[in-house]
Amino acid sequence: MTDIGVLIVEDEPVAAEAHRTYVERVPGFVVRGLAHDGAAALRLLASSGSAIDLVLLDLHLPPGLDGLDVVRAMRSAGHRADVIAVTSARDLEVVRAAVSQGVVQYLLKPFTFAALRDKLERYAAYRGRLVGDVASGQHEVDGIIATLRGHDPSSLPKGMSRESLDAVVGVLRSAVEARSSAEVAGQVGASRVTARRYLEHLADAGLVVRRSRYGSAGRPEVEYRWVGGA
Repeated sequence: MTDIGVLIVEDEPVAAEAHRTYVERVPGFVVRGLAHDGAAALRLLASSGSAIDLVLLDLHLPPGLDGLDVVRAMRSAGHRADVIAVTSARDLEVVRAAVSQGVVQYLLKPFTFAALRDKLERYAAYRGRLVGDVASGQHEVDGIIATLRGHDPSSLPKGMSRESLDAVVGVLRSAVEARSSAEVAGQVGASRVTARRYLEHLADAGLVVRRSRYGSAGRPEVEYRWVGGA
């Protein structure tokens, strides 16, 4: 997959550079430009054509064009780049307005690198699943939407640990082919039941996909493939 081009729109130069640094730490993403106000953002979008796939957009911009004005102007101009709001705006009316304008993710400031990475990886996984022209059925549409808007994997169910989750993710990320729960369990040193629990959590979050592996005899085995980013 080609790199995802990102435009960062942030009125505070120090914050804009910090966002650039964060984005460039996530494999598969490249920053195409920085803008410190709405007008500059629209100029960059107009001049960059299809090189910009995603806009990280502050909703509180200098007077003239606020973030939602930028989104409306983008759409009026026919630019199809997706938008992730990166903002301190907590007013639920603003959240509702952002959703109605097609903002695909909403990240509140201040945030950690891990929080932004999670949003970006989900977005990359979402794009990766938009293959072909027609969905095979409701389950595929639900899966695509869950990839983008699924549960926050940083909020773990009771009894799960971040260290074990990271170990399972590491196995799947490095695997060339899909892995079964037994194979993952063997690599992380856990029971098959425990490994399956973590794998199912990742699947529910839209970060892995399940499929059946058919052998020579017996029931098919479920295997898991990482789709949440490199």
